[in-house]
Amino acid sequence: MNILVTGGAGYIGSHTCVEAINAGHSVTVFDNLSNSSEESLSRVEQITGTRPRFVKGDICDRAAMAAVFDSEKYDAVIHFAGLKAVGESVAKPWEYYDNNITGTLILLDEMRKHNVFNMVFSSSATVYGNPETVPLTEDCPLSAVSPYGQTKLWLEDMMRAMAAADPRWHIILLRYFNPVGAHPSGLIGEDPAGIPNNLMPYITQVAVGRLKELSIFGDDYATRDGTGIRDYIHVCDLAEGHIAALRKVDELQGCTPINLGSGNGYSVLELVHAFEKAIGRPLPHKIAPRRPGDAEQCYADASRAYELLGWKTKRGVDELCADAWRWQSMNPNGYRK
Repeated sequence: MNILVTGGAGYIGSHTCVEAINAGHSVTVFDNLSNSSEESLSRVEQITGTRPRFVKGDICDRAAMAAVFDSEKYDAVIHFAGLKAVGESVAKPWEYYDNNITGTLILLDEMRKHNVFNMVFSSSATVYGNPETVPLTEDCPLSAVSPYGQTKLWLEDMMRAMAAADPRWHIILLRYFNPVGAHPSGLIGEDPAGIPNNLMPYITQVAVGRLKELSIFGDDYATRDGTGIRDYIHVCDLAEGHIAALRKVDELQGCTPINLGSGNGYSVLELVHAFEKAIGRPLPHKIAPRRPGDAEQCYADASRAYELLGWKTKRGVDELCADAWRWQSMNPNGYRK
């Protein structure tokens, strides 16, 4: 397939480009580099021997979006581009609504104008809000406790409505849980701009000495050790899930939600201890107040992914910690020299 990957220079995007190229697909990356680096695409080339075509642009820029569709005929779009931090979205709701909703509406409009109706959408487990029961199936009630989660939920609703109105659409909504780890080569990994919003890059930057200590947000949840419980999924497993979805997108009519998770819940402290095991020393950390918008516990029932896509996770928490540390120790400043 010839595929357009929005946000393809980012963390999950770059790992998915590797898997897409290895599966024989032609890849064009469209990215504004606001929270990513073009260097990641050079690293993708090092891993695969093929450099993805790169177009610098913003999904909110209709002219740029139209131009990329005018330039080539695509079979499918994998849509990652968007702002993605729960805590930041509480502080900057307008920016999240504008970027994620407006940008995706422009993308969908240009897709239909150019007769491209196959999409794999980067959704999120945040659409389950503060779940009352776990593990979470795709049929659990949907809600959102942050503006970021609301954007994913509203976009899912919009895509469901568009698919109901026009049977040409084939959209797979991949609701993923907590991506962590890095490619085992150590060449690509998570490299957020500024202070990390996600747990694992914060852990690795403390371990490499870029940050003083890890803040664990809340130790008073009703969980086994008081810290939040999440479903941590290796980013390479997640990337393989997108390629599995790409293989099936033509067969699945309408709009299909699918969880991508390991099905196992680990607490924040358990992940910290697994990382300490990987690096062979304690990690400086402190307890901080809860963050607004964070759910108490959230982990997947991933059986639908196996039934429909033939996909399940292969890598465990020890491997994802070892791979995250390899990336950060080989690249202490990320993609910056």
